[in-house]
Amino acid sequence: MNEPTEIGADGIPAATVVIFRNSSEDGPPEILMTIRSREMVFAGGMAVFPGGRVDPADFDLGAKIGGRLDPDEAAHQIAVVRETLEETGLVIGLTGEIDADKARAARKYLEQTGELEPVLEHFGWELNLDQLVPFARWYPKNERIPRVYDTRFYLADIGTGAVEIEADLSENTHLFWTTAQGALDSAERGDIKVIFPTRRNLERLALFENFAAAKAQAEAIPVRTITPFIGEMDGKSWLHIGEDLGYPVTGEPLNTVARG
Repeated sequence: MNEPTEIGADGIPAATVVIFRNSSEDGPPEILMTIRSREMVFAGGMAVFPGGRVDPADFDLGAKIGGRLDPDEAAHQIAVVRETLEETGLVIGLTGEIDADKARAARKYLEQTGELEPVLEHFGWELNLDQLVPFARWYPKNERIPRVYDTRFYLADIGTGAVEIEADLSENTHLFWTTAQGALDSAERGDIKVIFPTRRNLERLALFENFAAAKAQAEAIPVRTITPFIGEMDGKSWLHIGEDLGYPVTGEPLNTVARG
């Protein structure tokens, strides 16, 4: 195998979240996925987890709140809270008087302001970032790709809560709940398309019988930046990741890899 090489360029900071809910039939937990608009430059038409790039206002708020998180990490988690509300209508990572009506109103208010801090002030809500569990960090450095995202992944759980979700119809066109294995099966049938990091994360998520198991593994394995690299296996080029990062599948033939 060839080891990954440094290219010296900073990736675009981004954050995404795997939102769990309990299965209604006492089966594996379900996770929320979204189909990105085909008009999007990155991963257009692909099935992904809610999230997006970290905005300057997220960094500003992250620098203000203090606490146990360094400002950069806080900014990424704030971006997850903001993007989830914007893209799905779900409220995560916040505390206060929150119900379905307030969530809808907050989403509309966020559309107007574009920033989370005014939403918090308007509705009297506070950040509760302990609801988010760091899970992974993917940075597929490639000098041939003009828009490379350095993406941090988080876990969150809504338990048995009955919640309303609705696609924003701009960045995404469809939202759906599925088990991780169900998403993999859909990808195998060609019903959805997933890029390399999403597929590897779905395989990892399919290991867990509930949110508690996912959280326990996430807390046991320190988050390290994953940079896929190309190596040779059986005379073919493969895209690989490290063997000790918690992923059951660590490589895929390069000619089958879906890219963003």
